[in-house]
Amino acid sequence: MRSRIIMSMLAGATLLASTLLGVTPAQSATSAQSTTSADVPAEFGTDWHDPVTAAPPVTKPGGKSCEVTVAQAQFKDFTPYVGTYAPPHDCADRWSKVVLRLDGKVKGRQYDRLGYLHIGGVEVFRTSTPQPSPDGIEWSVEKDVTRYSDTLHGTQPVEMLIGNVVDDTYTGIIDVKVTLTFYEGRPDTAATPDRVLTLRGDTLTTPRNSERVVAEVYATGSGGGCEEYWYMTVPDPAPYSCKAGDGPYREVQIRVDGQLAGIAAPFPTVWTGGWSNPFLWYVVPGPRAFDIKPIQYDLTPFAGILNDGRPHRVEVSVVGVPEGQTGWSTPVNVLVWQDAHSKHVSGALTKVKVSDPANSSVYTPGTEHRLDTEGGHRLTVAGYVNTSHGRVATTVSRALANTSVHTWVDGENPDSLKATWTDNETVTVDGRGPARATRTHRTYTMDGTTTLGAGDRLRTVLTLGDRAAVTETRGGRRTEWSRLDDTYTGDATYTANVPRDQRHAVGTTRERYRLYGSGGCYDHSLTTVQGVLTEDQSGC
Repeated sequence: MRSRIIMSMLAGATLLASTLLGVTPAQSATSAQSTTSADVPAEFGTDWHDPVTAAPPVTKPGGKSCEVTVAQAQFKDFTPYVGTYAPPHDCADRWSKVVLRLDGKVKGRQYDRLGYLHIGGVEVFRTSTPQPSPDGIEWSVEKDVTRYSDTLHGTQPVEMLIGNVVDDTYTGIIDVKVTLTFYEGRPDTAATPDRVLTLRGDTLTTPRNSERVVAEVYATGSGGGCEEYWYMTVPDPAPYSCKAGDGPYREVQIRVDGQLAGIAAPFPTVWTGGWSNPFLWYVVPGPRAFDIKPIQYDLTPFAGILNDGRPHRVEVSVVGVPEGQTGWSTPVNVLVWQDAHSKHVSGALTKVKVSDPANSSVYTPGTEHRLDTEGGHRLTVAGYVNTSHGRVATTVSRALANTSVHTWVDGENPDSLKATWTDNETVTVDGRGPARATRTHRTYTMDGTTTLGAGDRLRTVLTLGDRAAVTETRGGRRTEWSRLDDTYTGDATYTANVPRDQRHAVGTTRERYRLYGSGGCYDHSLTTVQGVLTEDQSGC
């Protein structure tokens, strides 16, 4: 194991202190640059640098803090860890921030595995694991979980699972410890909800004085089947190993009492065994692979309906998955802000406007098979609530689009995909004072090719992008803005169909994470060659 480094992921997409997630703005990076120079072997050996990412660390306030261990376990099979969480005794009951940290280690031979952590039934963390070296690796992940403070104020049951298989072939036991660090201080009430709720079956009952309601869905396509690679699936007539009805277009929808309430593009996560080439991910994982961000839906237009004290159906589905086919997990948390001066907040849903969904995949046969996909959808919902501080109207508009070109020849060699997903959202809140609007433009990209050449040399060249632009306005004037660009590139080759020690692998990976705007600047670049960290530069 070499140079143990903390894996840190933003809880939100941008520098803005997101009202949905309670993200603290990243601080400006220093202008200093540091470069790691190391001897690079001719090929991968039996050990490599511990996993590292270019994403910024979670900012932490000063002052008193307390740490609580939430889970400590070795995962050898599919038996969950079960325990009990108790809030800290020495940090009062008001916290300005709560930071989750996972420390993990594993050695031997093992696949990447997907895991979750539930506290009081609330999913506070979803993750995947790196693949180990024979000599062993260690890694850590940090996440801002302040928004779950309501759950963390009381004693709660804990369940954690990183499903794993250990046998004569796959020997890696995943050893993890999860802690929460609490920082005393005044919470940001705009970013921290009063209640964190989970569904009972598919029903939700909110407090009658809810004035803001946000659902978050940890949507992941996984499980080892074709939905793990949903972006490369093809319609039934095309000759390809992963078929899925109408093709690769996916959309995560949420409904309230059967009424479409939110739409979103899923992030095309690539796990650390993805694209048939683990050597791409041994040191630098793809964006979001270790800290899976939930999709957020602002359901405030439905608050007037939800506040009647009765249970309401809340259902999540993934468009494009063939009927009866599994492969997606969609756990739901609901964050609620209450009106402290009202027992009942009335209101109404005033508008639901839905476009006809677009989903076209055109297969063109030939020496090179080709699938061209175009999909998209638009939704606008609006409603109001009558609060103690006046009527507040909320309008949420979201527009999705996906284009992709998938080409392959017989035998799926080579196999290429170039795809772009956009998810543009505007939330406008009009009540006391000038109207406030938050516009978020998300863009996800994937451009890669896998080829099996002479001597069974398998090569994968891949670029992934996670980008977001956020602008906040008040009365039409910009008040805050940010831009995120997290880009990963990799090129790795190894000998397939031979024992591990005969793979003779080589590979170069890079990640650059840039985050800048009215809240500051962060710019961090990493480069690895044959598992050695050769560049580590920070500065704006």
